[in-house]
Amino acid sequence: MVDTSLYAAFLAAAFALCVAPGPDMMFIVAMGGRGGPVTGVLAALGVAAGALVHALSAALGLSALFTTLPVLYHVLRWLGAAYLLYLAVKAFRDRSPLAAEEDTAAASGPAGPGRRRAFWQGAVTNLLNPKMILFNVAFLPQFVNPGLGHVSWQLLLLGLTLVLMGLTVDVSIGLLSGRLSSALRSSRRVARGLNIFSGTVFTGLAVRLVAAPE
Repeated sequence: MVDTSLYAAFLAAAFALCVAPGPDMMFIVAMGGRGGPVTGVLAALGVAAGALVHALSAALGLSALFTTLPVLYHVLRWLGAAYLLYLAVKAFRDRSPLAAEEDTAAASGPAGPGRRRAFWQGAVTNLLNPKMILFNVAFLPQFVNPGLGHVSWQLLLLGLTLVLMGLTVDVSIGLLSGRLSSALRSSRRVARGLNIFSGTVFTGLAVRLVAAPE
């Protein structure tokens, strides 16, 4: 169904993209740093869920909406920036020790409210970034061989591969950042520093989303 030589080239390019630091990775580091390993992993799963929607959209041709309705791109861009700023304000205002947050999450079970929020925040942040759709539209077709037919299925396979590869890298990043934060969790000053770091990351991502060249 796919050109094996093109697919091998795609795997190499996709791996390079996934390990390069970017907005999603910084978001996961910020979430794992504040909430611990499980929160970091759930943030990575949320980002992957958003990326999956983008991949399906590219395969189904839904991105053509950006061509017919250019204003949609700008609406999503500003909504995404507003959501990131909302997360930044929450992080800056959070003065509770992280240890207390971890105890509360542990008491509520493996999928406590804070951890569920990490998943949904990751998904929403990714979904409200229209550049992800444009990236899929620009990147994936380079590795499609129209002569083999089933172009939509080829795009879908490439998109799913990118999502799974990104998930593997992001989960590792979430675990690592979460474990590092857990080791420093006893210090209230460090806890406050992690909140400030998270807020700074969210603010930077919001600015990047609206200020980067289109």
